[in-house]
Amino acid sequence: MNKAVLEARACIGRGEAIVIAEVAESAGSSPRKRGAWMLMTADRRFFGTIGGGKLEAEAEKLCRAAFESKDDKTVTLKLTAAEQGGIDMRCGGDVSLRVAYLTPEEGRTFLSQRGGKETTAYIFGGGHVGLALEQALRQVDFRTVVLDDREEFANRKRFPEADEVRVLADYKNAFDGIATDENSYIIIVTRGHAGDYDVLRQAMDVPKAYLGMIGSRKKVALAMENLRGEVVSEEAIAAVHAPIGLKIGAETPEEIAVSVAAEVIAVRAGVRP
Repeated sequence: MNKAVLEARACIGRGEAIVIAEVAESAGSSPRKRGAWMLMTADRRFFGTIGGGKLEAEAEKLCRAAFESKDDKTVTLKLTAAEQGGIDMRCGGDVSLRVAYLTPEEGRTFLSQRGGKETTAYIFGGGHVGLALEQALRQVDFRTVVLDDREEFANRKRFPEADEVRVLADYKNAFDGIATDENSYIIIVTRGHAGDYDVLRQAMDVPKAYLGMIGSRKKVALAMENLRGEVVSEEAIAAVHAPIGLKIGAETPEEIAVSVAAEVIAVRAGVRP
């Protein structure tokens, strides 16, 4: 989940106020669009981003002032060096920022409206690719769950920061005890074709936002033919991302993780890669 959301909820849970800076409107080539936000906590730490650079530096100043004044104001910042009143950025657009001091109750309302939904990556396979994937996806605000049928590849020593690590009896019952939903991203990178296919077949029948499987084109083609043999619809088969990841010439586990992370970020953002 977004770190800004987690920190805001923690502050609210302690009865603390927060200050938010939210992009209310944007025009031209602004770094981020309407709805992007950052927050400042009572101890003056910042979480989230509205675009970085001098825009964010200005927002931080406004947030500090709002903590003192407890005001709610909207400020327009011009992202051009040439224009009088600009903040020496070369984007060329304008951004209207709403900066507001929020009591805990107001903060709860804000998060319920804009906090976003938690996205969970279910990574089937804790090998080299699974390890790199968990690290990459956690850094871009996915909740990560790692599942493997080998305890030596699914343990807290190997995945100390994953949200959850599970040892499966086998991949034939891969989703036992798991309730996926429309914000679930299923990523299949087990150690072999049999395990990959077992998970893939079961994943066709559960709710999800994304389903991807690693493999060569030959292996993927065989898996899709097997699905057709089990009367899986062509529409469902076409929705599978396989071979997994964007085409960037990835070879190492870390490069593959980058390509897959880019693909799932695009899906989460509503962009078909």
